[in-house]
Amino acid sequence: MEPVYLTKLASQHNDWLSVRQATIAENIANSDTPGFAARDVVPFASVFDQTRLAMTATHGAHMGGAAEQAEPAEVEKSETWQVTHSGNSVSLEQELMKAGEVARSHALNTSLAKSFHRMYLASVKG
Repeated sequence: MEPVYLTKLASQHNDWLSVRQATIAENIANSDTPGFAARDVVPFASVFDQTRLAMTATHGAHMGGAAEQAEPAEVEKSETWQVTHSGNSVSLEQELMKAGEVARSHALNTSLAKSFHRMYLASVKG
């Protein structure tokens, strides 16, 4: 039986959020660089879909399958709202919205990790 490690999944999501925040910061830092193209990372949902978490058969009547490892997400160019005369495609408004999404996702991820921790402590005490 292949266990599903919830804390490992939360850690992988935190790693992905870290990469996305660094990419957003790079875009903002290069907002005045001529010819710079804004970038973004592949959404975590598509990375998560590649893991193909499957149910494990513990009984002959159960359906099951093997889980596969996720491949690292590559950075891709994003659709931008505007391109300036210098060829720069960074929109500060769009990048700040993305930074807000990352902050909210990180807060949610942290809350879930705390819940997992409380669940582990409750199971040990009980």
